[in-house]
Amino acid sequence: MASSLSLSPLSSTHYISSTNVLKLRTPNLVNLRTPNLVNLRTLSSNQSLTVTSLTLTQDDLKKLAADKAVDYVKSGMVLGLGTGSTAAFVVAKLGSLIASGHLTNIIGVPTSKRTEEQARSLGIPLSVLDDNPRLDLAIDGADEVDPNLDLVKGRGGALLREKMVEAASEKFVVVVDDTKLVSGLGGSGLAMPVEVVQFCWKYNLVRLGELFKEEGVDAKLRIDENGKPYVTDNSNFIVDLYFKTPIKDGFGAGKEISKLEGVVEHGLFLNMATSVIIAAKDGVQVKDK
Repeated sequence: MASSLSLSPLSSTHYISSTNVLKLRTPNLVNLRTPNLVNLRTLSSNQSLTVTSLTLTQDDLKKLAADKAVDYVKSGMVLGLGTGSTAAFVVAKLGSLIASGHLTNIIGVPTSKRTEEQARSLGIPLSVLDDNPRLDLAIDGADEVDPNLDLVKGRGGALLREKMVEAASEKFVVVVDDTKLVSGLGGSGLAMPVEVVQFCWKYNLVRLGELFKEEGVDAKLRIDENGKPYVTDNSNFIVDLYFKTPIKDGFGAGKEISKLEGVVEHGLFLNMATSVIIAAKDGVQVKDK
C-alpha cells in the first residue's frame, strides 16, 4: 500500500464561533473543535434548547438531534430518508408532522427496505430515484464523524442505497450523538463496511486485508444473528474493516478500495454532509460546511 494511505491521527486548526450561544441550565457547553473550513454554530436565540437533566440516555440524545434535523424540512420537499436507529426517530417525527397537517406534499425516498416499511406504516408518500433524481434534502445518521464532517456509515448495512440517495440530495443533514465524534475516520475501532458481491467474496476479503496490511486492519465477513453471512438489500455481502488507527487519507483509501473488482461500495462518505447535528448531555450543536 502506498505511503499516502498510512494511518495516523488527523490534526487541524480549530475555532469556535462566539456569535451564538446555546441557553442551558446545565454546565457550560462542551467545546467541540472543528477545522477552519467548518463553520460551527450553536442554536440561535429563537432555537434555544433547554436541557434540565444530565441523565439522558443515548436514545434521548438521538431523538434530540432528530427533532432538530426535522426543522430543516419544509412542505413540498422531496426527502432522502436514512436508515438506522437515529434515522428512525427522524422518520417517526416526519410521520407525525404529516399526519397532523404541519407538513404537506412531502415525498420520501427511502434508503433501505426497513425504512420503506416504517415510512409506509406512517403514511409518508414514497418514491424512488428513478422518478425523483434530484432531492431537496436527505437526513441520516452516521457511525463516525471527523472534524472535517467526513463520515463512516453503513454499519446498519444500507451503505449503497444511502450513498446513492444522499449524493443526489442538494443538502445532506447528519444527526448523531456525541459518541460518534472521532479525530479521524476509523478511529472508533469499529467496523468500516465494504459491500462486495457474493461471488468469490473471500477473494475480496483477502485483498481488502492486504490493501491495508502495513497500516494494520482486520477484515471480517459480516455475520447475521443466525450465524450466516449478512445479505444486504441488494443481495450482496459486507466485509467489515477494523482499523488499528485512524485513516490519514480517507480519499486515497476510498479510491484504492473502489479499484478492486467485485467491490460495490464502501462506507467512507467524504465531502457529502452539509450539516451535522450533534446532541450531547449539555445541549445540541450544529456544524455547517
